[in-house]
Amino acid sequence: MLRLITDFDGPIIDVSERYYRVYQFCLEKTHRPGQVVQELLKAEFWQLKRSRIPEKQIALNSGLDEAQAQEFAQLRRQTVHTEPYFHYDSLAPGAVDALLKIQQAGIDLAVMTMRRFRELDYAFKKHDLGRFFPENRCYCLSNDYVKTRDIEDKPLLMARALEELPPAADIWMVGDTEADITAAKNYGIKMIAVESGIRDRTQLELYHPDLIVKDFSAAVDLVLKPKHLV
Repeated sequence: MLRLITDFDGPIIDVSERYYRVYQFCLEKTHRPGQVVQELLKAEFWQLKRSRIPEKQIALNSGLDEAQAQEFAQLRRQTVHTEPYFHYDSLAPGAVDALLKIQQAGIDLAVMTMRRFRELDYAFKKHDLGRFFPENRCYCLSNDYVKTRDIEDKPLLMARALEELPPAADIWMVGDTEADITAAKNYGIKMIAVESGIRDRTQLELYHPDLIVKDFSAAVDLVLKPKHLV
């Protein structure tokens, strides 16, 4: 049996608009009346995020002072994963077509995400994605889980998945962050990183995935045609 474990945000869901709206909100809430700030364009902001520029530095780049930047970063952490902003998430281009390909090919598909259950359920309902992921193929955080760091939490999800899922002759992981790469590599799973998410190619290369491709569609094509792999 061939299994594909995929991350959710990045490969399947585009979170860039949510992150940018939260940036705009935090900048508006943090700057003083009359203070001149420079709101970054979405493309500028997203490239900084993909390059792993710290939140405080993004705030400083936008014209906030040191104290405001600290406040900005804290407010951003409190806001970015709150319900009102999940509305801004959208389907990544080609993601549903790629999921249909997987389904038609009979590949065993699982999702592994740092979203909490309610956050994943919201996206499933909004974008009609539950049809691709049975409940016993969904690995996410409980609603009351106390997060540490994704790079520590995600390997724990992987360990749970490998313990619970039936054996598979061939397993692939698709994701867009160092947490995905680490979770796969810790357990000897072949890893395809995608450039469609929150890390750029330079950041992904630092963690040595097996392959880096443009997006989820390209990753699925590779999994379906292993003869193309070097």
